[in-house]
Amino acid sequence: MFRSSKLFDGYSTVFRQWKAKGTHCSFLHGYGISFRVWFEGELDERNWVWDFGGMKRAKGTIDGMNPKAWMDYMFDHTTIIAEDDPYLGSFEIAAEQGLIQLRVIPATGAEQFAKYIFEKLNTFIQEETKGRVRVLNVEFMEHVKNTASYSN
Repeated sequence: MFRSSKLFDGYSTVFRQWKAKGTHCSFLHGYGISFRVWFEGELDERNWVWDFGGMKRAKGTIDGMNPKAWMDYMFDHTTIIAEDDPYLGSFEIAAEQGLIQLRVIPATGAEQFAKYIFEKLNTFIQEETKGRVRVLNVEFMEHVKNTASYSN
């Protein structure tokens, strides 16, 4: 098996971890985020595991969007809130008023973002390559000091 990785960066995201009572993480806060994805599989006819520009040229989609467009939609100047956040309704109102670009996912935090991205991309990559490649690991970074990773 061969491995390669790609860094996706340049995203500005705001979120909160509402269950982190007693810490500043329970408040809305933002980061310049990035994530590195490791791919594993056999080489294609070009001798590549994964085409590094493949997210732009993909035939498949993630949630009905081109993968690069999905990444921008999810992480570029967005507010990400957990689906069980007790103030979700307030964030929905802010979104309706045009104050935020709201994205709701199962859970927030670096570890949960790594898992969320892993699951979305792994499904896409396996379909796009007909099972030749899988996502091995996703490392999510809140600036360069805080990272978390997920692998299956």
